Amino acid sequence: MLIKVSGFAGMLTLLILGTAFRAMAQGIDQTEDKVEIIKSDELELINENGVEMRKVTNGTFRHKGALMYSNLAVQNITSNLIEAYGNVKIVQGDTITITGDTLFYYGNTRLAIVSGKRTVLKDKKRTLTTRKMEYDMGAGLAYYKVPGRTVDEEDVLTSNEGLYNTRTKEFTYYSKVKLVNKKYTLTTDTLFYNSITKWSDFRGPSKIVNKDGTVLATRGRYNTVSNQSEFSTRTTVDNETYTLTADSIFVDGKTNNGIGKGDVVIIAKKDKTILNGDQGFYNKEKGESKIYGHAYIRNLVADDTLYIRADTLYSFDNAADSTRKLIGNKNVFIYKTDFQGQCDSIFYDTADSVIKFFKKPILWSNTTSQMEADTISAFLVNNEINRMLLKGHSFVITEDTLVKQHNQVKGRTINAYFEEQNKLKQVLVDGNGESAYYAIDDKQKMIGLNRVICGKMNLLFVNNQVHRIAFIGKPDGRLIPPSKIVPTERQLEGFSWRINEKPTLEKASWKIE
Repeated sequence: MLIKVSGFAGMLTLLILGTAFRAMAQGIDQTEDKVEIIKSDELELINENGVEMRKVTNGTFRHKGALMYSNLAVQNITSNLIEAYGNVKIVQGDTITITGDTLFYYGNTRLAIVSGKRTVLKDKKRTLTTRKMEYDMGAGLAYYKVPGRTVDEEDVLTSNEGLYNTRTKEFTYYSKVKLVNKKYTLTTDTLFYNSITKWSDFRGPSKIVNKDGTVLATRGRYNTVSNQSEFSTRTTVDNETYTLTADSIFVDGKTNNGIGKGDVVIIAKKDKTILNGDQGFYNKEKGESKIYGHAYIRNLVADDTLYIRADTLYSFDNAADSTRKLIGNKNVFIYKTDFQGQCDSIFYDTADSVIKFFKKPILWSNTTSQMEADTISAFLVNNEINRMLLKGHSFVITEDTLVKQHNQVKGRTINAYFEEQNKLKQVLVDGNGESAYYAIDDKQKMIGLNRVICGKMNLLFVNNQVHRIAFIGKPDGRLIPPSKIVPTERQLEGFSWRINEKPTLEKASWKIE
């Protein structure tokens, strides 16, 4: 059976006949949940085998407050389904508009499937464009399984698949996700984006690029307004001056300062200084790094690496002259192939190549020299130790490998000079000088132990043996023949050979990679 009507009169007739057919076919009135047609230029009403159909030209439909427009539509009254073609448009409330080429609308579930060369969903502040979209009018959810593009004020988001909650203004993007903002670009596998709060939560291998550098992560969140970042898995922040890697990282977008926790590694690019620890902080404006918890520094010195461990370590960049200051605080250990030490705190300025050790430091040069004092300053020339200045209760011990004993010098202030491979070559004592050294003849035979007290003295060493000694003032000394040397004579007061305490890579608590 076919009935064709057109214009306003046709619409009125259609409504009357439609009601009659439903009453006859079903015996009851079920128009409340059915899609209504409220306007058309031409209508055809078809009833075949108990299925009621409407063919609508340039029609307007209404359902649950939403309006639907198209050039041509076929409405299945029985299944409450609409198939629409040409200039398709859905208007829901005063905020949501969807346009496309074709529409399948399932009235019973309120699901609209819109497709076309360019399918567009618009609300007041954002536009979603794709080729095919499923829109749940009841829940306000728009879903696409083909590449889509969202423009949200200053943010442009693209992905192969996505879901938009028009009520909460939250997006979920999947596969080849890219968020572009004038401040940065974010690429990831999965992205949850709140267009109101501007927080982006991402999952999977992700990359954030802005003018200040690059972030590589697998899980975290980023705010497009404040540029604030939080990363909860192993993450790397890289810029022109440093690289920060940690198990979790927080970055302040306004200052670009970073805080890292868990196996933190900070690499200063200018001089390849590497800071490691449990937690770390970087202040970009000040060029300051702070790291603590199993903290240590690795710094390339000539062809060797200098390791400094402490409870807390600080690094300060000086951009004006590309120099660096390193500070270690509490329980400091130092290791270099030919130089080791312990102290309470340390200060190293690459500008003047001076390392300062504070509060009862003890240092070892190779395995044959040991130095102690209240404070010690090491002066580097061409990244090698040239001189050490010991102040307060200074004590220098060298192991004489020939006689298997220890030469000793102590005093108020001591300047110790070194030659290649950190071998001790000269010791100058100023104030309260005292020495105990073994005298050797031309045939390399020990002739006795010299015990000398003198305010000032100058000792020259060759192969860790005292070669020559000069005293300034009136020395008080004696030579003890080998047969009369007793154990108590061999050591100056305060002597303590602590070679077993010397830091090594094997014994130290730092992790070497």
